[in-house]
Amino acid sequence: MASWAAEVLQSEVAEGKKLENASRFPRHGWVVPLDHRFPERRNQKIRPRLGQLPQLMPLFVRYLVWYLYTRARGRKPWIDCITMMHGKQMYGVPLGGIGSGTIGRGFRGEFCRYQMVPGIYEYQTVMANQFIVTIRDPKGHTLYQKVLSTHSKSKKGLGSWDWGFSGADGLYCGLYPRSWTVYNIKEQSIRLICRQISPVIPHNYKDSCLPIGVFVWNIENHNSEPRDVSIAFTFKNGTGGSEDKNGECWSEVFERVHEDTKAKGVVLHQTLRSVNLRYCLAVKEQPGVSVSNCPGFDPLGPGDTVWNDLKLDGELDPRDVPLTKTRKGEERAVAVCGKCSISANSSGMIEMVLTWDMPQIVFKSRGVTHTRRYTRWFGDEQTAAQEMAAYALYHYKQWEDDIEAWQNPILQDKGLPDWFKSAVFNELYFISDGGSVWLEMPQDLNASLPSYDSRVEYGRFAYLESHEYRMYNTYDVHFYASWALVMLWPQLQKSLQYDMAQWTTSADLTPRTHLFHGNKGVRKLANAVPHDVGDPEDEPFVRINAYQIHDISFWKDLNLKFVLQVYRDHTFFKDQDYLTHMWPICRAVMDRCFTYDRDGDGLIENEGQADQTYDSWIMHGPSAYCCSLWVAALAVMVEMAAELKDETEETKFAEALTKAKITLQEKLWNGKYYKFDNCDAPHSNSIMSDQLVGHWYLSLSNIGVEVFRRDCVKSVLELLYEYNVLQFNNGEMGAVNGMNPDGSIDRYTMQSEEMWVGVTYGLAATMIFEGMVEEGFKTAEGVYRTVYEKIGLGFETPEALYGEHKYRAIGYMRPLSIWSMYYAYLLQQKKQSTQTVEKVTDDTPSPLLSVRSVSGVAVSSDSSSDVSQ
Repeated sequence: MASWAAEVLQSEVAEGKKLENASRFPRHGWVVPLDHRFPERRNQKIRPRLGQLPQLMPLFVRYLVWYLYTRARGRKPWIDCITMMHGKQMYGVPLGGIGSGTIGRGFRGEFCRYQMVPGIYEYQTVMANQFIVTIRDPKGHTLYQKVLSTHSKSKKGLGSWDWGFSGADGLYCGLYPRSWTVYNIKEQSIRLICRQISPVIPHNYKDSCLPIGVFVWNIENHNSEPRDVSIAFTFKNGTGGSEDKNGECWSEVFERVHEDTKAKGVVLHQTLRSVNLRYCLAVKEQPGVSVSNCPGFDPLGPGDTVWNDLKLDGELDPRDVPLTKTRKGEERAVAVCGKCSISANSSGMIEMVLTWDMPQIVFKSRGVTHTRRYTRWFGDEQTAAQEMAAYALYHYKQWEDDIEAWQNPILQDKGLPDWFKSAVFNELYFISDGGSVWLEMPQDLNASLPSYDSRVEYGRFAYLESHEYRMYNTYDVHFYASWALVMLWPQLQKSLQYDMAQWTTSADLTPRTHLFHGNKGVRKLANAVPHDVGDPEDEPFVRINAYQIHDISFWKDLNLKFVLQVYRDHTFFKDQDYLTHMWPICRAVMDRCFTYDRDGDGLIENEGQADQTYDSWIMHGPSAYCCSLWVAALAVMVEMAAELKDETEETKFAEALTKAKITLQEKLWNGKYYKFDNCDAPHSNSIMSDQLVGHWYLSLSNIGVEVFRRDCVKSVLELLYEYNVLQFNNGEMGAVNGMNPDGSIDRYTMQSEEMWVGVTYGLAATMIFEGMVEEGFKTAEGVYRTVYEKIGLGFETPEALYGEHKYRAIGYMRPLSIWSMYYAYLLQQKKQSTQTVEKVTDDTPSPLLSVRSVSGVAVSSDSSSDVSQ
């Protein structure tokens, strides 16, 4: 139960009172008091059931041998099943733009999850990284000084500081890419509202890649006399690990002016894993706000110099602080402080910024040096952090205007449930905090690319499958997540696709052993779409396909997912160059897929292996999942061939489609749903939640022709809602992957009894598109309520939930598919009322352009809407 103070704050938010003025406090988002405790704690200690062990034991043995070998070579396994991470029930909106490193924050104010080393997460709460408030009366007496942290006194230093702000007197609201933290200092009649802003803005390809977090402090003085209020911001070198004590860290003060904005602060120079890194703290100096700084103090010491300076006059005194480099065993922290005088019953504002600059990066193998995209505008290594700080303090108001212009149409749509308004934005955290990198292309490769290739102008983008499954651009999962990119940053989706197209046609014949069956194979065959583009602990973009549990050159879904994305993307972009470039690759990968039809019946067959994204759920012969993708891919090949006037291929794929549709009904349709697969085992009759995956893509791609029989689609959706949703955890946890016809959960394999968050969102989108709007939102609501409200895994949403006690793979890519729900909702609204959403016509360059005024997420090949230079 929230305390009285937190309840008052929550009621003021609900009633739209003072919080919503200067602080721009939203009416929607994920809102909790700072003393919040989640009602349920789960973990990843998953033990297979006895009946699941026979097919998994050989894998476990081979994995253990491979794991020990990998560790012995000084590498982290790309998936660590021995020392798995466990959710900390603490995270809020992270800091930073896309692809330049991120700093995770806790909803209680911690700086606690660092991704400075690309693709590698370090989970330390760094106690020296704090905000401190000092309140003084008109006579110069210090009335109050406190660390704005609910943590008790640190055991590793800073013992002179006053810790333990009452969480009952604070409130947090997260609505990515912004958050708000309210501190109600009732004994001083002062309220602080800290607004955190990261420049993550759709269709903006400059500011969105900046490593920046802005903190705007709105200070309300409810006293009958003035108050001087100071906010100090402290930050130490490193990320909280042992390497912080390697020495050679130094700091300097600076002043920078951008336009009419003056930033004053401190830069902290250091190296992290032998790569240069700079942290920069700054405050905007303006009339009524004075700025002071401390260029160095020992975060392992008592911290009394900084504390006493602030307590004396609300300012930092930089005198007598040496600026020499630290020695081995030492750490360094710096601080900035803004101070303002606030009249009685009035308010003031202090604007701060944190930037970090790691312009060049290398991965573990150190074979290639990469340059981050933001260096195109901030390329001077000695001044980039300072320049970005001043730039941010000048531009953040425009960023907020742009963010609100994007978000408000969704937040103000009365047809959307409130929980969804929080979920659809907060799941976007993964775009920046999914280990993402946004890099300039190597110059030699860039010179060889055609001018229409998005990588020339927009660089290379990659993000991890998950914080734990450390592979970039895992393509079978990106298939689900890509809706967020295609709707919000379409040039990044294009760039990723051009990369995939290039690697698809190549081969890497390096031999290796695959862990599931122990079979020998090679890293990659030609005309097989890659599973991933590499592991940051190796050399991504050079050695692709880090995944080696199965021989993914023979996976049945990857090629089909490439073809479906090409068609979907083209319906969004209407980019003829893109379609023309991708067409021969689509033909090549589909020709490879034809070889998977062993018996010539028109359907591809699985080979009695888990040869698709459900990589422990074995499929035999034709399967509902892969054949859904197959039929959908054949359909879009017909459409693309017709547009490109390739009559031979159009006829070929049209005939194949006709044959496949007939066989699909004959072999897999049982009158109510498509069977899991076509073998004679009992699990063959499993009701799979993802059996309409192909229809999902076709529908939202506006294909315009009926591919899957409408009566069958209706029957499947109704059955899935009745069985996989309502009979799984009382309908309060999404759609379980597999359900038996008798209403029991399919426990044939571990993955069949899981609920996959991203798959549930995709199923919900299909329901919404087909007119089952209430059922679609109800299906997805259970996921949000569980993840964000019950088990506390928001901002590290896992791949999978079990009915009880367990989850798997925190910080996962697939939940970004929630954006397909919003697009399905727009299309459904358009169906219902052409007055709300203008009808899409043949001459419209994108199926989203007609909903620009409603959605705020429209995409277009017209670069005038993209901020890229």
